[in-house]
Amino acid sequence: MSAPGFPLEAARQAVIRALDEDLGPGGDVTTRAVAGSGGHAVGEIVAREPLVVAGLPVVALVFEEMTRRTGLPSRVTLHVEEGTAVAAGRTLATVEGPPAVVLGGERVALNFLGRLAGIATLTAEAVREVAGTGARVSDTRKTTPGLRALEKYAVAAGGGENHRPTLDSMVMLKDNHKLIAGGIREALRRAEAAGYPAREVEVEVETLDELDEALAGGAGWVLLDNMPLDAIREAARRGAGRARLEVSGGLRPGRLRPFAEAGVDRLSLGALTHGARSMDVALDVRT
Repeated sequence: MSAPGFPLEAARQAVIRALDEDLGPGGDVTTRAVAGSGGHAVGEIVAREPLVVAGLPVVALVFEEMTRRTGLPSRVTLHVEEGTAVAAGRTLATVEGPPAVVLGGERVALNFLGRLAGIATLTAEAVREVAGTGARVSDTRKTTPGLRALEKYAVAAGGGENHRPTLDSMVMLKDNHKLIAGGIREALRRAEAAGYPAREVEVEVETLDELDEALAGGAGWVLLDNMPLDAIREAARRGAGRARLEVSGGLRPGRLRPFAEAGVDRLSLGALTHGARSMDVALDVRT
């Protein structure tokens, strides 16, 4: 059921919370009034527009949880691999079971699928835009609280990279850290004293002078934050062979190519998660 890299336990907990929110204490009173706990329905989950698929394993978890809660049987068949680009009208999954299960889980399943497919679709667009430049497309920590693991999974399904999933995954010196330490060199010194070699640290800079300071301090990664394109090109020249360079700040698909061609290693886009729209997916039921 799970795709490679799928965050199963995080997804399971997210599904439980979402169903609690949607069903309420009394459950789906409408379907119970109309259909009771009997009958049989088949629901086809269909893409209403072109998209890159991400989130089908979450759909399966939704109906698995509905079966656990109701004691009623269900079966989910996934028809498309995660990360696949599909046309409008493609059937992505089939759900079978009593209407109480199929309709009770419908909205939560579609909400997850539409959201994650939206992220994967936007990521795939960004990856296509920079193809051939050598620059990679990455996400950030600008994610929906409680859904980071799933949203970063969707970025990977769309062909992007995951950057720093948690604060304990690497040392990254940002503006406030530099301020607290009294400058980049001192912040790097303190990081090394704490057991984090400078070559494993990333430093955020806003000017070429700060870049020079980070390079002199031996930083392995330098993030060029909201710097103009000409400065980024110069940063790539200065940093060549000394550190890997990342560009961030206001990047959007559709205007990435010049930054990728400047000679940097990575473009990090908060927009992949906070700016993606949900894709149009639907569940069509037949009895």
